[in-house]
Amino acid sequence: MEHDDTREGLRCLVTGATGYIGGRLVPELLSAGHRVRCLARSPDRLRDHPWADRAEVVAGDVTDAASVARGLAGVDVAYYLVHSMSSGKDFEETDRRAALIFAEQARIAGVRRIVHLSGLIPAGVPEHELSPHLRSRAEVARILLDSGVPTTVLRAAVVIGSGSASFEMLRYLTERLPVMVTPRWVHTRIQPVAVRDVLRALVGSARMPSDVNRAFDIGGPEVLTYRQMMLRYAAVAGLPRRIILPVPVLTPGLSSHWVGLVTPVPASIARPLTESLRHEVVCHEHDIDRHLSGPPGRPIGFDEAVRLALQRVREARVTTRWSSASVPGAPSDPLPTDPDWAGGSLYSDHRELRVDASPEALWRVIEGIGGENGWYSFPLAWVVRGWLDRLMGGVGLRRGRRDAARLRVGDSLDFWRVEAIEPGRLLRLRAEMRLPGLAWLEMCAVTDGDGRTRYRQRALFHPHGLLGQAYWWSVSPFHAIVFGGMARNIARAAAGSAVRGPEHTPAR
Repeated sequence: MEHDDTREGLRCLVTGATGYIGGRLVPELLSAGHRVRCLARSPDRLRDHPWADRAEVVAGDVTDAASVARGLAGVDVAYYLVHSMSSGKDFEETDRRAALIFAEQARIAGVRRIVHLSGLIPAGVPEHELSPHLRSRAEVARILLDSGVPTTVLRAAVVIGSGSASFEMLRYLTERLPVMVTPRWVHTRIQPVAVRDVLRALVGSARMPSDVNRAFDIGGPEVLTYRQMMLRYAAVAGLPRRIILPVPVLTPGLSSHWVGLVTPVPASIARPLTESLRHEVVCHEHDIDRHLSGPPGRPIGFDEAVRLALQRVREARVTTRWSSASVPGAPSDPLPTDPDWAGGSLYSDHRELRVDASPEALWRVIEGIGGENGWYSFPLAWVVRGWLDRLMGGVGLRRGRRDAARLRVGDSLDFWRVEAIEPGRLLRLRAEMRLPGLAWLEMCAVTDGDGRTRYRQRALFHPHGLLGQAYWWSVSPFHAIVFGGMARNIARAAAGSAVRGPEHTPAR
């Protein structure tokens, strides 16, 4: 691809576009005049993003060399923004294999630069003392730097931005616990960075000179302890001063479960976050601005980063969240179209009701389900199921919604994920709770032959083994209460909103 590098936009590949940083990077690259291609395992999850019609989306997986090669064809700059957040024994091998494939295919394709976002590595700490996740991040960075393709590795510690896992952890710990007993890592020195500064560095790295092949530390202008961050957050948010009592007995494992109980961030994701705070994570060089194209930017301070993030949360303008990425261990199989798929059982619970409202009024209720609006059915049952899921290491109910009124494919919705939307007609959710099988929930607004509105609801379960069979039959006696009540209350809420207006739709 021949062009004047100083004037014409570059062709950029973004991996991890369904994740928190990738989903924000794509529109920034487009605004900078670049052409963007996204490599995604599930392209439909990018369908409803505001920038979807301006970016090319191709199906692929970084562990599959052929699909990576297709994604990299004709690309100038490749953004590698994927990593495993699971704690399984093989996650380091998966990360290593994916990085090796990407590095080799980028070299073969003649890519001019790789840009990778990694974690800030503590200085002077032997690699064997690092957490498994930080150790894996360091290894992936080395593989890309040794690829033969000029590579920029950006190393960041805690990223402060609306919807980031680090920010949500800080936010909920501070807001929910006026008095808290905390692990020792609250005294660890950290250099947080605003997500806007991360994005600026990522975009600017696209045009680095070809002789630059190195890692850069990126951080905000302040070095703070986690305790100071919580106290400063409380001040910005207008909360009373928090009382923080560190104790030495909370190991990283116990810390992650403590975070999982108090915040929406599940223990599987909280663990790598808390493990990374065992050692000081402070920038040891500030060379990045000398190598970025465009005018140098002044890093955003911690208080301003918190203020901007809270403003977006309060205005419901959170474009991506930590939960945008798939949860480790969550099921990903799409709903089978054949009930006898693979010769297995597919159990279902069907409900259908006439609704005294327009299909539009019914759809508003359907699309607004979950989060603060609740599930229109026996709240205690949902709360208990959410807590059981958290205790088993799942996500529970507290992920909530990205937007209070609108959903898009790929959104997390409590312990569900939006698998399909046909606006005005169908919403299909796939369960991401811990289950001995796969589960889906469908809700439809339709019009019958007489022109009357009808609500159709279908819960489906594909059991795994005898445990899955036992699970279905043990909970099926409660379906009339849970799913039957849901159908009746959704129909009632739609009829009520039709009378009072959509702004008065009740939550359950």
